[in-house]
Order: sequence, then structure tokens, then C-alpha cells
Amino acid sequence: MSVLRTLLASLLVLAAGVTALSASTDGFRAFTSETARRVAVREHPRDLPPVLLQTAQGRTVDLASLRGRWLLVDFIYTRCLTYCSVQGNEFARLQDRLAGPIADGKVLLLSISFDPTHDGPVQLADYQSRSKDRGAGWIAARPTDTAGLEALMRGFGVTAISDGLGGYVHNAAINVVDPRGRLVAIADWDSPQEAEQVVLRGLAR
Repeated sequence: MSVLRTLLASLLVLAAGVTALSASTDGFRAFTSETARRVAVREHPRDLPPVLLQTAQGRTVDLASLRGRWLLVDFIYTRCLTYCSVQGNEFARLQDRLAGPIADGKVLLLSISFDPTHDGPVQLADYQSRSKDRGAGWIAARPTDTAGLEALMRGFGVTAISDGLGGYVHNAAINVVDPRGRLVAIADWDSPQEAEQVVLRGLAR
């Protein structure tokens, strides 16, 4: 009888654990905070704030003014020699692969620095040059003030922590924003084809 009670108690504990795990992982779909972020964005597109950006050319542009086209957005800092460098090269390749929609004004690539104190127009332009920018359809920019930077980081769910050596540890990804100005998908930083396919499916609708 005691064995039966022990077994029953164990089953109840197991059931409670499974229920808790299901709730905390969004029905077993998200086992990390990054995965949870991507699931949430896919199922509930997120409106983005109207933030002013300064481009590599020194011009000021409002993020809201870019609505009406698909955006592929990444967050970088120009001193990064790892993820950001690779992402820059991938954005240059995306300029080739999406050349048609870019020329038609339907797609734009946008790299935003979360290190605006260091990354001015000169540094942003150099970053694009190092990445072999094709010259069309790719904007590198920085927020014009701290409030704008914080709003963007919250809106996109980006985290950047100083590594104490002049660099940052940050979550890298390619964010897909639809023509309505909503964050609708997040792809792996090293899987630009995934982000590209989201855009192409959207253009085909």
C-alpha cells in the first residue's frame, strides 16, 4: 500500500513538473529566452517605436519613415571582429540576392549600432566598406539619443553587455520587419537565407 502511495505521489510530482515545464517553455516550444522571444514575435508581431537614426552619410532618418517596405535589421558595433563582421558580409550578399526588390523600393537592409558613442558616421561608413557594401539598399546608422537606443533595444529584444575590454557580449540575429513597421520574425545571425525567405514569401502575397 505504501508503495502504491509513493508511486502515486511520484506521478503527481512528475505531472506537476511537466505542467510547469510546458508553461515556462510555451508548450515545449521555447527552451531558452532567445527561442521564447522568437516564438512570441512570430505569433504576436511587435510594433516598433519611431526612433531617429543618424546614417553613415550623416543624414537623419526616422525609423517610422521606412515603413512601406520590408526591413532586414541587425544590431552591431563596428569594433566587433566576430559576429558583426560576419553579419556585415552577409548583408552585402543579401544586397545581391535581393537586388530586384531593393531596386523596386520594396526591401531595405538596416544595421543599427548599439554603441553610438563610438560609432559615428565615419565608423559606420568604414564598417560598410569593410563588408563590401554594394552601394544600394543598405543603411548603417546609430540612434541619435540614449532614449532612442533604449527604445530600440527593448522593441527588438536586444541585449548588449560590456565585456570590460571595450567590446560587448550580445545576442546576434537578423530581424524581419514588415511594411507595417512590425517585427514579425527573427532569424539566426548566420542564416540570412531564413530571413530572406520570410521577405520573399511576404512579397509573393
